[in-house]
Amino acid sequence: MAFQVDRSRTIITAMILGRRITAMDVAWLRREVFASGEVSREAADELFAVERAGLANAPEWTDFFVELIVDHVVWQSGEPGELGEAEANWLSERVEQCESSNALAALAAALGEARRAPAAMVTAAQARAWPGVARPTRAAQAV
Repeated sequence: MAFQVDRSRTIITAMILGRRITAMDVAWLRREVFASGEVSREAADELFAVERAGLANAPEWTDFFVELIVDHVVWQSGEPGELGEAEANWLSERVEQCESSNALAALAAALGEARRAPAAMVTAAQARAWPGVARPTRAAQAV
């Protein structure tokens, strides 16, 4: 009897236990786990788990992480091109939990890429004066 292994969980766990993410790990994730381009909420949570672990990451990790989180919250959840209320709340919670520059980069990129974003999120991002978030918050139309 065959069973299916959740490859993303196995890879994420191995990365966290290994305490680092290499360029090869990023290439492998892109090719094997996220080949379809689809980023589920569970997969996005796993990416944030890696980010929260504070690993020694290859530079490729930042671009990969930001790209996939933005794809998830702006393009694949809710109305494409809009950062909906549920996605904004989820993203804000994850950014707060991580307290990392990559998490802030994902937030800034999501606000910069979204045509619309909840007014509360735009206001909160502006009020916090997070580095790199001011310009994208001006670009996102508050809803």
